[in-house]
Amino acid sequence: MFAGLQPFHLLVPYPCHLIVERLSPNVLKTNSVVDPSEPKILDASSSASRTGQYSATTHLSGTIGVMGISASSSLRFLQKLVHWSTRDGEEAPPFLVCNDPLLKKELMSSQNSQRPSDCNTALGKLRLRRLLLEKSGVCCIAMPCNTLHAYHDEISQGCSVPSLHIGDCVVKELKSANLKPVEYGSNVCVGILCTDNTLNAKCYLNKLESQGFEVLLPDKASLEHTVLPAIGAFRRGDMEGARNLLRISLQVMFVRAVNTIILASDDFVGILPDDDPLLKKCIDPMDALVRETIMCARTDRLRP
Repeated sequence: MFAGLQPFHLLVPYPCHLIVERLSPNVLKTNSVVDPSEPKILDASSSASRTGQYSATTHLSGTIGVMGISASSSLRFLQKLVHWSTRDGEEAPPFLVCNDPLLKKELMSSQNSQRPSDCNTALGKLRLRRLLLEKSGVCCIAMPCNTLHAYHDEISQGCSVPSLHIGDCVVKELKSANLKPVEYGSNVCVGILCTDNTLNAKCYLNKLESQGFEVLLPDKASLEHTVLPAIGAFRRGDMEGARNLLRISLQVMFVRAVNTIILASDDFVGILPDDDPLLKKCIDPMDALVRETIMCARTDRLRP
């Protein structure tokens, strides 16, 4: 166990390694302090890493690193990971978890800050947590959080192990599905339902467009009158109202000839029942991330 880490217990009846931590800047040092706002010394490729400033464990074959800023999202990811990886009789892959919900507030507040240094500091702390997992010997890193994937490139800068991007995972599965356009003469169109068109959509927009997909986002009126009120109703316990509003949001997008809709926010989880016909036409990006993570872990385990 690393110095400064507090153990977190999860009732999962499978072999696993699980750590949730609040780091001091000194956790990974040997003789100097790590500055969380300085990205250079947080990269695995940095001179500090090359000279052995950080002591890494041996490679843990098939071990997954999970990094989050939301306990509910991280737990949902782990539940899917354990359930799907054991369906064929295999054991669930071991995993290490680094989850810090306080960083979510810091990252969100830095977006509204007039000082770029605020965002750099938050991203520096996230890179430090990524480095903790990386130096623990994991074979890959998964971030079950749309907000973090909006900053994937910055967080993964210099990472020496695969850092899975949720957008890449979704696009990979869409490409393999060989979808046909709903309307003749157009490209396959994918809707992105999110609560913030500028942030959460960033995880998927460029990835989809670079692969030839057309992308549809909810317009301002839909966000204000159906999408956000659906989440508000759900939080108030008004299930009927939340379901009706969310169904309207999805139907508006399907009417505009989208093949499928990415539910790009955990705020939509639990509103519609699993057997809802509209929900069956949608994509939970967490599913694609879990499948790719399992594949990565199993591939690593087969290496000599």
